[in-house]
This record gives sequence, structure tokens and C-alpha cells, in this order.
Amino acid sequence: MTEQTINKLTLALGIALLPPIWAVLAPYAGITTGAVALICAGLYVTNGNKKSDALKITLGFLCGDIWAVIAIFLMEKMTFDPRAELYGTLFVMGGIAVLIGETVPKFIFTPAWLCGWAIGLTIMGPMAIAEIGSLPIQIGAAMIAGVVYVGIGVDAFQKTLIKAILKK
Repeated sequence: MTEQTINKLTLALGIALLPPIWAVLAPYAGITTGAVALICAGLYVTNGNKKSDALKITLGFLCGDIWAVIAIFLMEKMTFDPRAELYGTLFVMGGIAVLIGETVPKFIFTPAWLCGWAIGLTIMGPMAIAEIGSLPIQIGAAMIAGVVYVGIGVDAFQKTLIKAILKK
């Protein structure tokens, strides 16, 4: 068996085994936004599975989650045409997010901030601020699970399997 085949099969097993456990257990923890974890894991993996970046990626996602709540609040308070509110909010807050994230790149991964903001707006955007309830907490928990459990977990699982297979 080639190294490429081993990598492919162990990754397939890790993805087939671990994320579904999260999907099944998340609702028991009161998290209805479990799929967010898969999106966040995808960005973590795209960044090269760098454990050294896990904290700043997680912080970026959480900033985006908070940013979504602020954006929804602001747009609800505005009295302009909804399209103008959306454009203005995305323009100003997107620019500010990039300026902050790129000023402190050791602490915040800007692409995760923007992705987290998009996730939050997608889920909570159609709601009034009073209807959001615990969704920001649920989304944040799923974001953390995506980086830590799915991203780091699947990578560690795969590396352990490869090590065991190559020993034989």
C-alpha cells in the first residue's frame, strides 16, 4: 500500500468516525448549530493543521461570532433601507475586523474572524436580536469544537493510525 493510499484511507476513517460523534452528541449539550464545527474544522485544515495556530483561529472565529451579534444589533437599530444598512454594516465592520485582526495577527487569525462573522450572520441574521437567545454561545461552542475536536482530533487520530500502520 502506498503512503498516499494510507493517508487517504486514514483521513477517510477519521472523518467518517469523529465528526459524526460530535453531530450526535452536540444536541445533548444544547448545541443546535453542530454543523458549524465542520466549517470551522475546514478552515483549520486549510491552514495546514497547524496546532500552533489553533488558538488564534479559535479566537478569530469567536470574534466573528461576537461581530455577527453586534452587526445584527446595529442593523436592527438603523432606519435606512435594509440593503443600505447591510452594505454599510458589512463595509464598516468588515474593514474594522481586518484592521484589528491584521494588527494583532499573533492573537487573531483574520480569515477565521471573517468566516465566523459570515457563519453568525447566516444563522442569526434573519432573526431579531431578541430572538437570538443562546445561539451565539451555541455557535461559539461549535466553533471551538470544530478547531479542537474535529480539526486537531482528526489530525491526531490520523497521525496515530499512520504511525501504527507503518510500524507493522
